Amino acid sequence: MVEPGRDMKFDDLEAKMRPYETASDRCVPPGMFMVARVDGRGFTRLTRARGDLEVPFDPQVRDVMIATTDHLMNCGFHVTYGYAQSDEISLLFRMDEATFGRKLRKLISVLAGEASAKFTLLLGELACFDCRISELPNADLVVEYFRWRQEDAARNALSAHAFWALRKSGESASAAAGKLGGMGLADKHELLHAFGVNFNDLPTWQRRGTGLYWERYEKDAVNPRTGEVVQALRRRMKVDFELPMKDEYAVFVRQMAARALDAD
Repeated sequence: MVEPGRDMKFDDLEAKMRPYETASDRCVPPGMFMVARVDGRGFTRLTRARGDLEVPFDPQVRDVMIATTDHLMNCGFHVTYGYAQSDEISLLFRMDEATFGRKLRKLISVLAGEASAKFTLLLGELACFDCRISELPNADLVVEYFRWRQEDAARNALSAHAFWALRKSGESASAAAGKLGGMGLADKHELLHAFGVNFNDLPTWQRRGTGLYWERYEKDAVNPRTGEVVQALRRRMKVDFELPMKDEYAVFVRQMAARALDAD
């Protein structure tokens, strides 16, 4: 053992210090679906600071969230399905995703950093995201995960619209929050009706979130040998503002899970 204070070779330092850095490292086992949830930190404060954003949902913020989701699906990971709602993004990885050896520490930190940087650049306001990863052993749990997040989107949208209906009627923020605190879903629907708002008539993306996934399409191309115009199969990102809900959404997500198993 080298005595304290004496010079150590780099290899000796590496061998000594690396275990402290990697002591908590863990990799997601093969055969597990991975779903990352990237969640905004302090977004209420961020939107309040801007002052020029529509409440409770701003199309500009929605578009920035979609662009951030697109970025996460194109920055070196193999992502089959991206889902954005409010200030959070969920990503279903392809089953054979092996970036960073499926090391959780790297996946979580890089995804959070990429999302924070992209959103900040696009909106022009400092934004921060955290990240967590669900390790799901079967497609049924993948379906339940995304149904859970879509249900959360609907509940958040209902509460947000009810809150701002009260605020616009003259209630203070604390008074509005206090009134909503004891209300069930049916009561919130009735509250919106009293203000002339039918929740089911609100834009679908507010109530159900937005999906991003790859679709194949045919495009004219030129055969370099013959000069003949032929149809080539290409891939592009589909942004879906009209996601189905409940059982139909379960069928849709199961299709995404099947795609995640397909390495092509």
